[in-house]
Amino acid sequence: MNITITKTTTPKQKPDESALGFGKIFTDHMFMMDYSKETGWTNARIVPFENLSIHPASTVLHYGSEIFEGLKAYRRVDSKVQLFRPIENIRRMNRSAERLCLPELPEEETLEALLKFVEVEQDWTPYSEGTSLYLRPFLFGNDESLGVHAVSNATFIIIASPVGSYYAEGINPVKIMIEDEDVRAVRGGTGYAKCGGNYAASNRAGERAAQQGYSQVLWLDGVERKYIEEVGAMNVMFKIDGEIVTPMLSGSILPGITRMSCLEVLRKEGYKVSERLLSIDELEEAMEKGTLEEAWGCGTAAVISPIGELCYKGKKYAVNNGEIGETTQHLYDTLTGIQWGKIADEFGWIVEL
Repeated sequence: MNITITKTTTPKQKPDESALGFGKIFTDHMFMMDYSKETGWTNARIVPFENLSIHPASTVLHYGSEIFEGLKAYRRVDSKVQLFRPIENIRRMNRSAERLCLPELPEEETLEALLKFVEVEQDWTPYSEGTSLYLRPFLFGNDESLGVHAVSNATFIIIASPVGSYYAEGINPVKIMIEDEDVRAVRGGTGYAKCGGNYAASNRAGERAAQQGYSQVLWLDGVERKYIEEVGAMNVMFKIDGEIVTPMLSGSILPGITRMSCLEVLRKEGYKVSERLLSIDELEEAMEKGTLEEAWGCGTAAVISPIGELCYKGKKYAVNNGEIGETTQHLYDTLTGIQWGKIADEFGWIVEL
């Protein structure tokens, strides 16, 4: 891929790494590439970070033709920079694109572009413990006409943000409310795609949960309102009477890359792991009996987030006395150890610059 690079003439000052937050500060440049039905993907370029100019009738503004991804670049102890399973993000982005009738990206060329962009912005990758450079690829339709149809013109962009912890609680256990009114997605819908509409539709329940002091909601399925699906921004796993249980990918759940990595680690180490339907009745029984030993969310932003409390229909259940469980801590240590280059990558997941 031929990528033109135009460097900024007004570089920003690097932020204080002790006060990064999440997704509030952006680097000096962004990657862009254009698509048309006639010419395919063209004009790959890295340019100074700036506001976008789009037509008021642009498809994305009216019909939600948009998908995105999230991954990170990590600063190793030897100061080199590396990425965690980036090809899986590109593949998932293409599955999302196919679902929303957006143009798919060429895998190898997109990986090349991603690595070149991180190389240009690598000085923005923070050094402090627990920090990283969050990468946000996104793709949207920008046909300049009204009407519901497959997209003929699109733009692909990658931006980057140095970040700290996703949750203010950090690795401390979070409180989750089980949502029994709104639903996130249904089978046959866009639940498995990473598109903005899924997240916009989750905001109402998320706000209700936040008003009651909860960090996220845990969704039930959209048909029977019976089966556990995922947490607002993460997949979810439970340790019930020694068995690791996570909801099976039924088409309404995002196939998380951190989820996939957790399962591979657990199975390699001999844990009993099940991907299956998990009803709220089964989970509630486990909470009542005390056989729910641990619960955690898993996703790129937070990596592993222990759940210390679950609330269902107003009843609160402490999980592992509100403390981080042994398996949860082990997964966090293993994945972050690989991501930051502190322990050996036995899986071939790491891509170095």
